[in-house]
Amino acid sequence: MYLGRTVSEMSISATTITIDSEYLKRDVTISLLMPDELVSVEPINLLLLNDGQEMENIKLADTLSVLSEAGMIKPLIVVAVHAGNDRLHEYGVAGHPDFKHRGSKASVYTKFITLELLPLIKRETGIDDFDTTAYAGFSLGGLSAMDIAWHHPELFNKTGVFSGSFWWRSKELGKGYTDGDRIMHHVIRESKHTPALKFWLQTGTKDETADRNKNGIIDSIDDTVDIIKELEAKGYTRPADIQYLELLNGTHSTSTWAYALPKFLVWAFGR
Repeated sequence: MYLGRTVSEMSISATTITIDSEYLKRDVTISLLMPDELVSVEPINLLLLNDGQEMENIKLADTLSVLSEAGMIKPLIVVAVHAGNDRLHEYGVAGHPDFKHRGSKASVYTKFITLELLPLIKRETGIDDFDTTAYAGFSLGGLSAMDIAWHHPELFNKTGVFSGSFWWRSKELGKGYTDGDRIMHHVIRESKHTPALKFWLQTGTKDETADRNKNGIIDSIDDTVDIIKELEAKGYTRPADIQYLELLNGTHSTSTWAYALPKFLVWAFGR
């Protein structure tokens, strides 16, 4: 297993940047990770990552180092956006707060990503055009990443969702809820466009224990599989456009996401 190799084999530099966001009205911490020796003659790729405060727990720098040293991924810059205290409101689906009005600032967060962060990345790196630009996240951060990528295919080519919060719903259970009230499913189903995106989705068989419809399958798997069905109804196909990884005994945790991370990186940026 290649994760047994050491970071020293290829050094990954991490730079911390603080953005005084006009849109979010707060300071946003950004971790910028790139190899010390970035080969400029090759096209450079970009990954935006929500919940960047978890970068050590998911072994981000270690994994980048090992995969880069092994020649398994193309030259890659990672921008890890640290969540703030308003995470439950900044993440979500833009324009569609859930039944508790969480996600009320998702539209503002989208503006921060598209109008503030991406231009800053280009200024900081001196790179105007990336070969592949992907956006990924974990849990609610994964839902946010997919929503932003879905609505901005001119900026993103791929999206990755680890244990995504696809349960995000407009009605509370027991108060008239049906599966049609799941917000991201509704957004995809009602979209008039089919963006040129590729999708990587992951769940674990122990993500949770909840089973709304009592079919013997946990909700996180049901909800993710139903996202795939919505995408297929739009014309996307597996495996060309959609990759799904279901990890036996995988949990809703950084340890599971750390295990899945190299699989996502090779899918998104593999040579």
